[in-house]
Amino acid sequence: MAKKKIKITQIKSRIGYSRKAKATLDALGLRKLNQSVILDLNDAIHGMIKKIDYLIKVEEVK
Repeated sequence: MAKKKIKITQIKSRIGYSRKAKATLDALGLRKLNQSVILDLNDAIHGMIKKIDYLIKVEEVK
């Protein structure tokens, strides 16, 4: 069975948020506003998404 892929887009600026939130954005590969990355969904990525859901938008890729 193929892994589920998701597209993560940063929709809010990182300025003014905690160091942990900034580090999580970096770990996901997001460094600029409106930048998108496509990643395989796993438990680690899911946990990162839940921590910074107020800074990103998540879409499923087919």
